[in-house]
Amino acid sequence: METVLRHSAKSAAILMAFAIAGTALLAVTYHVTRDIIAASEKQAKLKLIAQILPKQLYDNDILQEASQLPPAAELGNLGATPLYLATLNGQPSVAVFEAVAPDGYSGKIKLLIALKADGELSGVRVVDHHETPGLGDYIEIVKDRWITLFDGLSLGKYSGAQDWKVKKDGGRFEHRSGATVTPRAVVKAVHKALEYAAANPDEFFSPRQADQKEGTP
Repeated sequence: METVLRHSAKSAAILMAFAIAGTALLAVTYHVTRDIIAASEKQAKLKLIAQILPKQLYDNDILQEASQLPPAAELGNLGATPLYLATLNGQPSVAVFEAVAPDGYSGKIKLLIALKADGELSGVRVVDHHETPGLGDYIEIVKDRWITLFDGLSLGKYSGAQDWKVKKDGGRFEHRSGATVTPRAVVKAVHKALEYAAANPDEFFSPRQADQKEGTP
């Protein structure tokens, strides 16, 4: 019996040692790769921003003008999210921000939206999604041009809520047969984001946002 207990204790000690070593390895790996992953995600986001923010629309360093949007149900954001304010000749020209479509076919769809100060969309891009490959992933610019349907649109051009739906639902947005849920979610999210921005212009186009973030009075 004593031999069995010693064997069990030894086995437990070995397992604990492996567990501690494994946890330590994971912690080290996380700390080593965290900055690399963050830098990679930042570069990917900057590439998307460049696609929807034409150079002729700003003359500032948008990263220096970065601030935070507060959580808003209309944007689908549970926490504060980045806002990049582009200015031209000292005047706000385009706000680039994130929104989330919570009701994609396979979960949340993260969007990057560029909105001009006059309420017109400069462009929309998908940052992250889990939609079905080959079916719902045509919302990606690298797969299809569908997402460019938002270019130049505004609440003034599509003034009715019914317009901001896919054609299957009586709206004005094309969709691929058999993959309606995905574009429906994206169109709805963009529409809600436009309405929220129109109701809260100072949150998007106040040039003092960056100063407020840093605590400047």
